[in-house]
Amino acid sequence: MEYKFSDRIAGLKPSAVREILKSTSDPEVISFAAGNPAPESFPVDAIRKVSAEIFDEQPITALQYGITEGYAPLVEKLTEIMKERNHIGTDNDSLIVTSGATQVMELLTKSLCNEGDVIACEDPSFIGSLNCFRSYNCSLAGVPIEADGIDTNALEETLKNDTDHRIKFLYTIPNFQNPGGVTMSWEKRKKVYELACQYDIIVLEDNPYGTIRVAGDDVPAIKTLDTEGRVVYAGTFSKIISPGIRVGYAVGPKEILAKMTVGKQTEDVHTAMFNQMLVYRWLCEYNLEEHLSNNQAIYRKKLNLMCDCIDSELGDAVTYVRPEGGLFIWCRLDDRIDMLEFCKRAVEKKVAVVPGTAFLTDTAGTTPYVRVNFSTPTDEDIVEGVKRLGQVAKEMLAESK
Repeated sequence: MEYKFSDRIAGLKPSAVREILKSTSDPEVISFAAGNPAPESFPVDAIRKVSAEIFDEQPITALQYGITEGYAPLVEKLTEIMKERNHIGTDNDSLIVTSGATQVMELLTKSLCNEGDVIACEDPSFIGSLNCFRSYNCSLAGVPIEADGIDTNALEETLKNDTDHRIKFLYTIPNFQNPGGVTMSWEKRKKVYELACQYDIIVLEDNPYGTIRVAGDDVPAIKTLDTEGRVVYAGTFSKIISPGIRVGYAVGPKEILAKMTVGKQTEDVHTAMFNQMLVYRWLCEYNLEEHLSNNQAIYRKKLNLMCDCIDSELGDAVTYVRPEGGLFIWCRLDDRIDMLEFCKRAVEKKVAVVPGTAFLTDTAGTTPYVRVNFSTPTDEDIVEGVKRLGQVAKEMLAESK
């Protein structure tokens, strides 16, 4: 039988990251391609204890349907944390719990965009979100990033040229951007909000990595500037507790979140009750700041080790902006090194990296960059894997002479 797929799905390509991960099923392959948190950061014992408490004390609540907005105690707890810790949330805002932060992107797109509308995105950006936007037949307007975040001059030009007002929102990852690793400065965050007000668009502020800061000072969220109700903030417990539990959340204007809630009812009805209860009890019974500090120590060590190895093994063959946190380093290869060939030869040496083209808003675009992840591999694999990448780079530079 010949299958005819919808226009929305027919043009989508498999995630390049997921395809590359298939090669890592070989136990000999050292993977710098994943975006997984460090396994040693998971609070396994705490989760085991909290899980037992839930099924001892509230088994029916954990196994029964819940409301779409989220488990009420968790919603209340998150609202409190957002206001006290992040200074996010006004009387005009509400909070909903989602099945991972990626669902926030999907629900906002569903709520605001018609086919043919445009979403402005940092270029490069997170492939999962880009594919989400593409699945709604939205066009992507890529805006370059710089060492201190999005190029606000280019963003202003993009918005100014949108004479038919097709751009519905800007998607940005201000902290330790994926894949770029850069952090948007406070000055640029203020400028982004100013431009959003001037050109009447929504800002979708995605902050999955904000708690993994290993250097520098925290920068307030764009959402803290939101006096007009035009910023939707996406958060997640994927990098705090575990990605497998799929608990994220959105804070945003009540009117927008009400539409997103209706959209969620047609998808999964509500985020898994047990998972929400697990997060709530964990937040109540354990010290969040102590846990985050322990995780930051883990990532600081891994990031410093990988940067040291890159500097010693790859040298002038790559340049990069040293991230202050997150999970990734965005490496620009020397112009004499073909990026795709480099990725291919790396796999031949049993090392997986992600080609930078996977993160471009233009699927036909080219780039000299590759993304490497330092959170998932062991220290030993970081040392050995970067050594192999250095061998590939040296071979290709020698061939170019």
